[in-house]
Amino acid sequence: MSRITKDQVLHVAHLARLEMNDNEAELYTEQLDRIIEMAEKLDELNTENIKPTSHVFAQENVMREDEPVKGLPIEEVLRNVPQHEDGQIKVPKILD
Repeated sequence: MSRITKDQVLHVAHLARLEMNDNEAELYTEQLDRIIEMAEKLDELNTENIKPTSHVFAQENVMREDEPVKGLPIEEVLRNVPQHEDGQIKVPKILD
């Protein structure tokens, strides 16, 4: 029993603005039918005692300790910017 029809494939292709000839539609209909069949087989599995998985690993938010470090001296920072004025980085004006 086919789970998807050629007309459905052509309709979805039309919605996605994809050009598709009859041979391609037949091929994709067969392939999609096999994919749906495999998904239905997965539905038959008993997953009652299986915990849902949201992450591959059980670890969450593994981060290093937040340790303050001394920043660059202002002179060194200002050497790396195209424009500066009075110890501040000068950027193009974006608001009036």
